[in-house]
Amino acid sequence: MSEVQRGGVATTVGGTAEEAAVSDDALHETLLEYEGRPAATSARGRDPVNETMVRHWCEALGHPVPPDGSAPATMLQVWTMAGMSGREGRAGPYDALLGTLEDAGYTSVVATDCEQEYVRELYPGDEITFDAVIESVSPRKTTKLGTGYFVTTRMDIRTGDDTVGTHRFRILKYRPAEGGRTAERQAAAPGAPARRPRPVVNRDNAGFWEGVARHKLLFQRCDACATPRFPWLPGCHACGSGAWTAIESAGHGTVYSYVVMHHPAFPAFEPPYAVALVELGEGVRLVSNITGVPCEKVRIGMPVELEFLRVDEDLELPVFRGPA
Repeated sequence: MSEVQRGGVATTVGGTAEEAAVSDDALHETLLEYEGRPAATSARGRDPVNETMVRHWCEALGHPVPPDGSAPATMLQVWTMAGMSGREGRAGPYDALLGTLEDAGYTSVVATDCEQEYVRELYPGDEITFDAVIESVSPRKTTKLGTGYFVTTRMDIRTGDDTVGTHRFRILKYRPAEGGRTAERQAAAPGAPARRPRPVVNRDNAGFWEGVARHKLLFQRCDACATPRFPWLPGCHACGSGAWTAIESAGHGTVYSYVVMHHPAFPAFEPPYAVALVELGEGVRLVSNITGVPCEKVRIGMPVELEFLRVDEDLELPVFRGPA
């Protein structure tokens, strides 16, 4: 059993199940002290609302720019985001809260949901200011991913003296369940190669992963309207029908969009590497890695071919190879 210290509070890691329960209760009491504390006060958006970003957002989602030139309401958070460089060197209450959870072994994070309320549209030229507060920290919860704490922040967004909307964002800071790469297992096997995250397999997508095991890339085609779809869903987004057939892709595609990942570094991934949205010949798109070409040579419209990459002893993934 060991202790870590942050902000004058010692947290016990390891020990018996009874000791762990007591430790988690004490940890939650510490986390509750962060509730109501500000994560940002009168912060300013990096850029005013602008036509370029509105156009990019609409193109990415396949929707036209609103006729009046306003920003789509769902862009609300975009104008408040600091970017990777904007978080360097930060040491406010929110970062201290996450650090406390990290020290206690809750080292993984996943965004779970967001809620937005809209008061009025934003237009190019509007300058954004916002306040953010740590709204709540849940008791320890057990999920399929692992055990952890849900942290909710609320952001009130203004332009001038007018409130334009509220953005509530929730994450799960967790310790992965057994079968994942827990902090304890990493500590028990120093120097062992990191493993890629395991895909979440459920009743809706199990058929896709069964196909991957047979080296088949399967998508769904609606039996009612013949609309192809990916990722796998229980019903058709075009007509609502629940009847569908699994179809094997021929594996020919093109790069529809891509990013080259440099930061943040993540175990089991060697940066830089290209992550692409690949459009298959059958009309569906999926996110995957590009292999066979240097990441700086990946281009939109580049033809790619399906292959299957074994990344460790029990995980094989569909990826796409670029031209030699």
